Amino acid sequence: MSFTFITAIFIKNKTNRITQETEQQHIFNKNKIAMRSRSNLIGLINFFTFLLSIPILGGGIWLSSRANSTDCLRFLQWPLIIIGISIMVISLAGIAGACYQNKFLMWLYLFTMFFVIAALIGFTIFAYVVTDKGSGRFVMNRRYLDYYLNDYSGWLKDRVTDNGYWRDIGSCVRDSGVCKKIGRDLNGVPETAHMFYFRNLSPVESGCCKPPTDCGYTYVNETVWIPGGEMVGPNPDCMLWNNDQRLLCYQCSSCKAGVLGSLKKSWRKVSVINIVVMIILVIFYVIACAAYQNVKRMYNDEPVGEARMTKSHPSHFHI
Repeated sequence: MSFTFITAIFIKNKTNRITQETEQQHIFNKNKIAMRSRSNLIGLINFFTFLLSIPILGGGIWLSSRANSTDCLRFLQWPLIIIGISIMVISLAGIAGACYQNKFLMWLYLFTMFFVIAALIGFTIFAYVVTDKGSGRFVMNRRYLDYYLNDYSGWLKDRVTDNGYWRDIGSCVRDSGVCKKIGRDLNGVPETAHMFYFRNLSPVESGCCKPPTDCGYTYVNETVWIPGGEMVGPNPDCMLWNNDQRLLCYQCSSCKAGVLGSLKKSWRKVSVINIVVMIILVIFYVIACAAYQNVKRMYNDEPVGEARMTKSHPSHFHI
């Protein structure tokens, strides 16, 4: 009786212990699966974040190409290029953290991405503020606009009109050949004045390659004009115009205004893309933060005595 009773108690205790261990293992497996799902979600978000860095980097490269041709202000493209590359690198670190379930890399992704998003927001606001004022003026019987420096103000105007900067910008505009490319002909016949007046000129073409309309110059061809009427207003650019193809109106205030108008159009185009990308980045960032908190909580809630999950090889993402 005594031996049978002891045996029964032993078997019962062993059964309870096995049941308890089975339940703990089941809970651990559930946490492990849930943790892997959260890690996969973070990895997927990092992958999409990596893709979102491409339009930002592309916008910076596009501005860089414009800086070497018509805009000629080599400044704005570098913050965008740096932000785009930073998002790429951070996203790759986040993907590695999700694959290897490395909490430090996940935390590093969230920590650094916060500052990158803040920098992108600040840069976009700055771009809109400095390009807020100024635009071309409509001219009677003309399709193109005329540009006046007085219509612009603020930091960007001060930077462009600074003698040191303008020396380089003016040379860049001249060397880009934008005024050489303005010439047109139809089957060998030069463009007439009427045809030219109804062309849609770019801000740089309008400001740098021809005299202001209120100077009253008479059209000969796209870059050759002769005095033929009375000046409408006291515009100092009228005295600066020169038919010498190396000079034209490159030192005119209208040329500086044209560069400002071109910069405004370029920056606004890139800023629209940045705003869309920024909104998506913020949404992804919030989701990644929530997923990371769940992963962190599951790590902390593991049963005592159970080994932490360690991985020597990256996992595949399962959606």
